[in-house]
Amino acid sequence: MREHPNLAIAGHRFSAGSTIRLSRSLVMPTVASGDYTIVALLPPRDGEFQYRVKSELEPYERVVKEDALDE
Repeated sequence: MREHPNLAIAGHRFSAGSTIRLSRSLVMPTVASGDYTIVALLPPRDGEFQYRVKSELEPYERVVKEDALDE
């Protein structure tokens, strides 16, 4: 059974709908600056939680690891 993307997955630091920023340590020249909204919580990969995030400045969503997010 597939979980609804807005349900919290135990252990995630952030919840769906939260507004976050990508970490300054994230070196990606094509990343839009500013706020992102967490669209969905994803299961861990390589021992690290992931999130699907969306910036209003970009037409697509990104998948990022939890350590790449700041409040």
